[in-house]
Amino acid sequence: MLLMASTANAQEKNVEKKDSVPLLRGFAVSVDLVGPAQMFLGDYGQYEAALRINLRDKYFPVFELGLGKADHDNDVTKISYKTSAPYAKIGIDFNLLKNKHDIYRLYAGARYAFTSFKYDLSHPDITDPVWGSTAVYSAKGVKCNYHWIEAVIGVDAKIWGPLHLGWSVRYKSRIAYDDGELGNSWYVPGFGKTGGSNIGGTFNVSIDI
Repeated sequence: MLLMASTANAQEKNVEKKDSVPLLRGFAVSVDLVGPAQMFLGDYGQYEAALRINLRDKYFPVFELGLGKADHDNDVTKISYKTSAPYAKIGIDFNLLKNKHDIYRLYAGARYAFTSFKYDLSHPDITDPVWGSTAVYSAKGVKCNYHWIEAVIGVDAKIWGPLHLGWSVRYKSRIAYDDGELGNSWYVPGFGKTGGSNIGGTFNVSIDI
């Protein structure tokens, strides 16, 4: 009887401890460092920030906003492509670790993303070899939009106080799009180079609020 009572008391304490964890554990804001590095080293990239809501250290609704840019010149075709537009993502991450309250987190999640953008395309005038006349090959403000989903896996670690560092790998899959009247959107803000799928990643610096 004494053993049964002790076991029951222990179970009650565990239940009380579990119930004492509030639903809302706080917020975190973060910025990605991979996108600016892409722009510095190449001809496209993005600036991205995120707001993450912590629910019981297990569920993390996420809102991500960014500005994607490209300024690309093809040395072979002599075609130049420029765009700059915002994009938005919404989704949720799940903490996969058994100890949800650890300073380290391993998470998996998903995003729905959307962007509406315009691009400019230019090329040197084309000269007709027979008649000698020239034709302009360029377009400005070509309207496009992209919808895609992302599968996410990543890690997050508390470094000091409210400061966290983390990274994620993302598989992006296009679900609907309008590629414009020319069908030649070389880069899509937030998605990357145009196509049916893409793989990307982030390196995040986060601050708990």
